[in-house]
Amino acid sequence: MSILVRGAVHGLTGGPGAVLIEDDGFVGWVGHGKPPRQADEVVETEPGELVVPGFVDLQVNGFRGYDTAAGPEAIAALSEALPATGVTAFLPTLISAPVTVGAAFVASVGAAGSPGARVLGAHLEGPFLNPSFRGAHERACLAEPEPELVEVLAAAQPRLVTLAPELPGALAAIASLRRAGIVVSAGHTGADYEQGRRAVEAGVRFGTHLYNAMPPIHHRRPGIAQALLLDDRVTVGLIVDGEHVHPSVCESVLRVKGPMRVALTTDQTSAAGMSPGVYSLSGRSVTSDGKVVRLEDGTLAGSAASMDELLRRTAALAGSSAAQAVAMASTAPARVLGERTLGRLRVGAAGDLVVLDRELRVRLTLVGGCVKYRR
Repeated sequence: MSILVRGAVHGLTGGPGAVLIEDDGFVGWVGHGKPPRQADEVVETEPGELVVPGFVDLQVNGFRGYDTAAGPEAIAALSEALPATGVTAFLPTLISAPVTVGAAFVASVGAAGSPGARVLGAHLEGPFLNPSFRGAHERACLAEPEPELVEVLAAAQPRLVTLAPELPGALAAIASLRRAGIVVSAGHTGADYEQGRRAVEAGVRFGTHLYNAMPPIHHRRPGIAQALLLDDRVTVGLIVDGEHVHPSVCESVLRVKGPMRVALTTDQTSAAGMSPGVYSLSGRSVTSDGKVVRLEDGTLAGSAASMDELLRRTAALAGSSAAQAVAMASTAPARVLGERTLGRLRVGAAGDLVVLDRELRVRLTLVGGCVKYRR
């Protein structure tokens, strides 16, 4: 069934327009005035509402009580729940585990259905992480990127792997994973600036939750965060929840990188969208106060924020705007994965869009032209 959504369309200048999604689930027309053909359904937005591309989240450990490590049924339940936050595509994420468990998780993600948001593949956060910057990851699950272990992960074909590039053998691992078509990210790392630059040369193209589980920037020892910020080949993930990174630092990141090289990522746990309590993070017990998720010792352990919340906080930053925040939630993360039909509203793109009200809250979410959430 074709559907026409009228309103203020993201990226379309010259006043209100419309997006026509054809029967095949792809955008057939974007413009002003009368569309080239009549749609089966027409959605009229209210003044002040925005029609924007669907959001893409590169790091989802869980949501609304579901933990990705629980298997395909839990991942499918996540897929069904996430459109309420504007997310139309995501990477189920597993924190550090033995490589055989990680490989099994990738298979589990591949077996999961996508009744709502698209499941784009697995994000393996570890196990090749620096023990001194492990955060909520269990030390016993960490490993160095020995060739045989890297080979197991490469064969499993996760969509994205986060590793610490300063570990012995990590640069070779980055190159191997890149050759296998896997996006490689730097994270949970103690790398210095030069090590960070070498990691980018080897093939790192993303920075997992910038500043968190990394050395702080010092004016004489800038560290890997500065290397990721200054290289235009790299997009950085940013958790703009008011807890992981101070708003003023988020503002500076946006000024340095620009919205097309900053991807809003939730790092959601099963506590997101739920009341305060005890939840699971890849099988580990974590506690949420409704805003922050922590281990028993107080270590930050993912987020309780939703993507639409991050978008509102980002739009409110000094020097930012709703349009920039939307790009950071949609186009930027889609580009990290090389997804040319996602995160955009143009002819040939997937019919994944969101209608945001005046307060940038989700009113309607479409995936492939099908309504997956309506308020």
